[in-house]
Amino acid sequence: MAVLHQYDYLFALGTIFAGLDAWNIGANDVANSWATSVASQSVTYLQAMVLASIMEFAGSVGVGARVADTIRTKVIDTTLFENDPALLMLGMVCAVTASSIYLTMATKIGLPVSTTHSIMGGVIGMGVAAVGADGVQWVGKGPGTGAINSGVVQVFLAWIIAPGLSAVFASIIFLITKYGVMLRKNPVWKAFLYVPVYFGLAASLLTMLLLWKGGGYEVKLTDSQIPGVIVAVGVGFALLMCVTLMPWLYRVVMLDDWQLRWYHIPMGLFLLRRGPVPENPDDEYEDEPVQDLTPKDELAASKAAQRGDVEITAAGALNEKTVGNADSTDGASADAPAAPVRRKKPSDFRKPHKKLLGPRPEGKWYTWPVIWYAMKWSVLHGIDQDVVNLAGQKSALAGDVEEIHAHAARYDNKAEYMYSFLQVMTAATASFTHGANDIANAIGPYATVFEIWNSGVLPESGKATVPTWILVFGAACLVVGIWTYGYNIMRNLGNRLTLQSPSRGFSMELGSAITVILATRLKLPVSTTQCITGATVGVGLCSGTWRTVNWRMVGWIYFGWFITLPVAGIISGCLMGIIINAPRWGYSG
Repeated sequence: MAVLHQYDYLFALGTIFAGLDAWNIGANDVANSWATSVASQSVTYLQAMVLASIMEFAGSVGVGARVADTIRTKVIDTTLFENDPALLMLGMVCAVTASSIYLTMATKIGLPVSTTHSIMGGVIGMGVAAVGADGVQWVGKGPGTGAINSGVVQVFLAWIIAPGLSAVFASIIFLITKYGVMLRKNPVWKAFLYVPVYFGLAASLLTMLLLWKGGGYEVKLTDSQIPGVIVAVGVGFALLMCVTLMPWLYRVVMLDDWQLRWYHIPMGLFLLRRGPVPENPDDEYEDEPVQDLTPKDELAASKAAQRGDVEITAAGALNEKTVGNADSTDGASADAPAAPVRRKKPSDFRKPHKKLLGPRPEGKWYTWPVIWYAMKWSVLHGIDQDVVNLAGQKSALAGDVEEIHAHAARYDNKAEYMYSFLQVMTAATASFTHGANDIANAIGPYATVFEIWNSGVLPESGKATVPTWILVFGAACLVVGIWTYGYNIMRNLGNRLTLQSPSRGFSMELGSAITVILATRLKLPVSTTQCITGATVGVGLCSGTWRTVNWRMVGWIYFGWFITLPVAGIISGCLMGIIINAPRWGYSG
């Protein structure tokens, strides 16, 4: 039975805004793990949402920390509230309220921001209002802390460390892929040979992430045993892929076996005993020649078609309407040799987005068809978004995305396809670890509110035990955020930053994971949002020129990082200051 019943309203408000904060963590941070996979079309948006929901919920509840720091970033001395625990309860409510309000605004306009820095700003703001600036730990002090990995200074350091290191690691991985596979004479075979090695490397690195980053689980391995386990997992996983996935890829990609589906993967080596591939009766594009245009030529042709100078047939070839207009567009003469042609495969065509919701039925709002449509809309609207094509639309925030994509190189479709499975693996693991760690941004302060409301005293040693129901509550709100509003950030961190493909996306996600691993070992603060953004920019620069990166979008994202802590701090500080200093009946002072 709760002790501080007079503050039931504070507990209720804390519940509401902690739920809103977790909802925003799902809506804003899910793009960190899945934006590149969706943008490169390794998975559909619906598949990404299902996988994200499973991995985030499992990480939050199954592996989430059962004990969370009362002040996650350790910037406030909680002993200052020892004589009045309810004041800390009020402060945590103000902090999570400010964080959720700021994150809601950022998510609405499509800004990917750090949820960790948002709650940190809320805690700093309420701390300054309650105990003064001297009660805030601006620079780390005392045993076990350092000036660069604790205190407020970590936020400013993270702006440089996270995107910088991620850009370097992701660029190295992509350059190895680019010059070792994509630009070689036979990129499909090179990719086929390198992919098992990448699987082993990715499995080893992701094992490091799970062992060193971790969650609430206990790793019962000595420091000398961990390297052996990491190498063994990598080798074992690479061998597993060699006998399961690689035979399937050989049949599907090398031999164009159109009869195989994903559920044939477990058949492994038995697939190699299948006979010759029969002719595909549905391969309507097999004998259809298409002009092999460069990306810049494609963009010029598309704009010319919009002006009415040329028309593009269903096969993708250009038909001149007026010879003079065509000559003035590309400078070629009428006698110029024909452009090289290639066979157009069905995989070359982007699959149209299938809407889950039909048109709104006719009738009054209280009729059953309209009510049923509204119920479906509330559940499916968030995932019924064409994220890939939405990212290509012009906007004040993104600018002309097609022009940016035109400067990026394209690589062999089949070679790219080899990397889609790697990309999904890295995205799923990153999503799992995100749920295990970042959910504490919402439930950490809420656990403090519950503990003080329930017991009437400060949590022992500045810690609050997190009941399982709070973990489930936070994870459920996070998943709802993923399904209802995750698309708003997903489109901005995908193709709007630079052109995405499976090989690029895999390099970005693995580079981001390496940064998190290294930062964890060095006890340096990084944000997953900042890591994936830096990795995206690094790979974008390596895939073409500086024009392949949407610098306007990068500037907006960096601006969002810059204002996160002060805006959340101001909102929280104002709330706390007004409440504790407001005039009220029966009080003078």
